[in-house]
Amino acid sequence: MTIQFLRGNSQSPRGHAILFARVSGDARAIYCTYCVVPPIPMSIAKWLPPMLAAQLPAEELREATNITGTPIPPMLEEVSSLEYLDSLAERREDDLCDMGTINSRDEMTRMQMAITGSQEYGQLYASYTSPLKPIEAKFSEPIELDELDTNELLYQTMSDRQKLAELGKLIGTARYAIEGNDAQLQEETQKKMLLISRLLAEKYRGKELVKAAINPDAQGAKLAELYLSRAYKLLDEEYADIPGIERSIRELQE
Repeated sequence: MTIQFLRGNSQSPRGHAILFARVSGDARAIYCTYCVVPPIPMSIAKWLPPMLAAQLPAEELREATNITGTPIPPMLEEVSSLEYLDSLAERREDDLCDMGTINSRDEMTRMQMAITGSQEYGQLYASYTSPLKPIEAKFSEPIELDELDTNELLYQTMSDRQKLAELGKLIGTARYAIEGNDAQLQEETQKKMLLISRLLAEKYRGKELVKAAINPDAQGAKLAELYLSRAYKLLDEEYADIPGIERSIRELQE
């Protein structure tokens, strides 16, 4: 497809356009959509709910970082006439682009043409604006997709009980890595444990638990289990049992 500009210029698109197509066999019938290209780079991945983002493959998340032309509505819809669109584009200072002809009865074709036309328009806009040097914002830094940790997104969806259960599993993994001298597994496990500890309230003493879990000494495993037991007691509001656990922790630390 090569869109034709009836209003505007393909060398300097405005970033917003009315895209239309004629119906094959009936040149007076017109279907259209409105295409918008965000002037500011936008990543959908940044705004996805954690539960959804954690379930998406990394490839799809990367694709979601580069939003080009977006058709609104996503499928071509019938309008009264081309004259109406031309007048509307003039008043709104929109580009007006001809995408060719379609079969109006084929909804999938109407949807595909809206997407394809918007992508082509978005590419023209990207080429037009590519020489512009972006101004570095001093007040914020964009979030890179590489920094998007799917484990953290998943942990954010967990309840405190689920987080503690996950920590319990990771304690076992950490001890296995220490005993097997598996530095890589130990590093990965420690990273996961620290992520969870940051998502827990301070009262659970998650940082102390992680520190104990990665301690190669034999008492490290015992301390980690005590911290985990203490956290569960807090969660279940079994406060009477906590002083005894804290006493055992102090004895091991002496």
